[in-house]
Amino acid sequence: MIDNCIQPRRKPTRACIGAHVRGIAVLVLAIAGNAAAQPKTVDGIIAIVNDDVVLASELVERYDGVVQQLEAAGAEDLERDAILEQILERLILESLQLQEAKGRGVELDDETLTDAVRNYAAQNGMEIDAFIAALDQEGISYRAFREQVRRQLTLDRVQREVVNRRVYITEQDIDELLASPFFAEQISDEYRVGHILLAVDQNTAAEEVEALAEKADGLVAQLQDGADFAALAVEHSSASTALEGGDLGWRRASRLPGLFAEHVLAAAVGDVIEPLRNSSGIHIIKLLDKRGASQQTNDETLVRHILLTPSAIRTEEETRAAIEDLRERILAGADFAELAKEHSDDPGSALSGGDLGWSKADQFVREFQEAMAGTEIDALSPPFRSEYGWHILEVQGRRQQDASDEARRDYAVRVLHAQRFEERLEEWLTEIRDEAFVEERLALSDENTEPVAEDAES
Repeated sequence: MIDNCIQPRRKPTRACIGAHVRGIAVLVLAIAGNAAAQPKTVDGIIAIVNDDVVLASELVERYDGVVQQLEAAGAEDLERDAILEQILERLILESLQLQEAKGRGVELDDETLTDAVRNYAAQNGMEIDAFIAALDQEGISYRAFREQVRRQLTLDRVQREVVNRRVYITEQDIDELLASPFFAEQISDEYRVGHILLAVDQNTAAEEVEALAEKADGLVAQLQDGADFAALAVEHSSASTALEGGDLGWRRASRLPGLFAEHVLAAAVGDVIEPLRNSSGIHIIKLLDKRGASQQTNDETLVRHILLTPSAIRTEEETRAAIEDLRERILAGADFAELAKEHSDDPGSALSGGDLGWSKADQFVREFQEAMAGTEIDALSPPFRSEYGWHILEVQGRRQQDASDEARRDYAVRVLHAQRFEERLEEWLTEIRDEAFVEERLALSDENTEPVAEDAES
């Protein structure tokens, strides 16, 4: 389910937690940890956080899930008070972030929330109805789960909105990372290599070695003619990977055997390397596959479009009728570029006849991507609607571009962003925690009676 990991974004200080933590522990253990005593469950305010409150029930709910996770991970001798401190600090930080989200107008609509829950169900291999039934079997209401998802997604959104503005990455930063040994290992290509060994040892007669060499040449010839590598490996190889069809699996260059590493790095996918010899025998190598930054390509489409946007003087229906009319005129022989210059409401492309140049699909909204993918070269799409208005587009060409350098830089940017996002997030959480008004409120009664949290009026 949703991650209830208790490690806060920063370590809570005892000064922040205050003097009532052990009282909180007594309350929670009385409610959640001592079933035999069956005390009366009470709710109350255990912390005031600016304009919000943290309830005892929230602490109790988190406690059980956290303990289960820690025990599943093999943790032993868990300190309940320490766990409670961590949970309380996490709840305080979440409250502060949710208040920040509200102040910034960060909201999650029901449609987005439903899509998120549906995606979560799909990740677990379920349709939404089966997922709801599974939640019910675990004693979790669908409504409570949705609110848990809403809370987490809201936290994610406000963190991105605030923290992304604090992350700066320069070209020099990227260049320095690209030149680092760490990055070279992270981005290095991986190779999937097929290996056949015709074994020899020091007692193998020279005539037999020569016979094996001829056999190796024959196997290479068969492979170059398209023979199945795995079948030949099973039949002829003496290596330990014979039953795997000679497949050594995916390996970075640093993990390839030294005998043939250099040859593999120079090979193209599908190449069969001439037989190599060492003390253990004759080796036949084929580069089965390769992946990594150097293999990255971009699928690009040369496309142009015309956009008409509904307005106060042109209704939705009139806009659709107008784009259909433009399409009919183009099909009848009118010049696309001239009509785009005259009619298109896209200021970025209208002056160039609607030309968007060679473009990657992810540059466009989903509806544009789908229309572009479904249109043949030199063909005109049907009218389609996006959030910007009504479009028609023409696909003028398609190509694959080598994107290895671009892919390396994009990956470097992602690595740097992830690192700096965490750093800036820690800083922001520290700021809002230090600036917040936090008051813990808990009253413990006599040892022989049940503990009770103070209410808001006490």
